Amino acid sequence: MKVGVFDSGIGGLTVVKSLLEHKLFEEIIYFGDTARVPYGIKDKTTIIRYAIEAVEFFKNFELDLIIVACNTVSAHALTEMREASTCPVIGVVEAGILATANALKDKTLNILILGTKATISSKAYEIGLNEEGFHNLQAKATGLFVPLVEEEIYNGEILEATLKHYFKEIKNPNAIILGCTHFPLISDAIQNYFSSDTILIHSGDAIVEHLQKSFDFSIKYNKTKLEFFASENPEALKAVGKKWLQV
Repeated sequence: MKVGVFDSGIGGLTVVKSLLEHKLFEEIIYFGDTARVPYGIKDKTTIIRYAIEAVEFFKNFELDLIIVACNTVSAHALTEMREASTCPVIGVVEAGILATANALKDKTLNILILGTKATISSKAYEIGLNEEGFHNLQAKATGLFVPLVEEEIYNGEILEATLKHYFKEIKNPNAIILGCTHFPLISDAIQNYFSSDTILIHSGDAIVEHLQKSFDFSIKYNKTKLEFFASENPEALKAVGKKWLQV
């Protein structure tokens, strides 16, 4: 099994980490559109164009599956990617909704959805969660987290100030959906800001759960070949990937 993982930058590495931990694929091709990150501030037409270009890039590798590790793309361009692709395309938004429904049996719990401006404005999570019976929802666009993660700022004064900026008027939620694959890299800081009892749901674990229910993964791959590609400065992406994934 060979899979392509697409993200606007380095955030999709959180999905790759989960894939590696569960030994689902023999080969992973990672493509980060680092020249044009962040996607969350761009309009829908531009997001769709970038997403289709990613599909065309992946056609060079004869993939069995494409995972869209970008919530913004998953919210706005998944249909167009599926139409352009010769293999199945799975998005993290639908996986995140499924994971939330499985993790939270009490439909009255207070859920905070975090994401980029484009993801939040799409209301993709709210629509999907409403269909699952969840209605106590609050969504917050937290786009500044993306450039902080891209700069490898995972803790410290700048991040703490940004957390206070976004969350000063938000009471402790029962669960938080990390609706951007960059956000798990600062999940410890988010958890510490709220409560250890707050449940965090992120795309990496969610996509694995979704994949295992949708496909047959009877074979486990103890060694996975991992290749990194980027639209700008691929060596920098590769360095971050090897450091964070310890490969």
